[in-house]
Amino acid sequence: MLIFGVKDLPTPNFFSVESVEDIKKSSPKDIVLLKSFNSPYELAKYCQANDIAYGVEVASIKEAIFASNLGASFIICSFELAKEIQKVADNYLWDSKVLAKISNEDEIESVAVAGVDGAILGAES
Repeated sequence: MLIFGVKDLPTPNFFSVESVEDIKKSSPKDIVLLKSFNSPYELAKYCQANDIAYGVEVASIKEAIFASNLGASFIICSFELAKEIQKVADNYLWDSKVLAKISNEDEIESVAVAGVDGAILGAES
């Protein structure tokens, strides 16, 4: 299980971006984070074309499917949605990892029991 945002566990930094210029400001150690995911998916396409690891916040299974097809490393969403997306991801053997947003460390167990790939602490739920 992947865990991001817990103080004592070293993990890459998620770097929020809104433009290609923002992406260019990120460090190679950062994971670019797309806070919105709407057509025409220009930022996702840019990341995919330039082999840049990125995560995307999604609000539906459809958005998650598109994100996976556009090479997202991480698909981030609410815990309830993550449980549903994980079923699709497992069925289709996605390379993308599903991360459930959590607000405290006590929620990690629930995410693990649900079989979701990982959790991200401190992300707005």
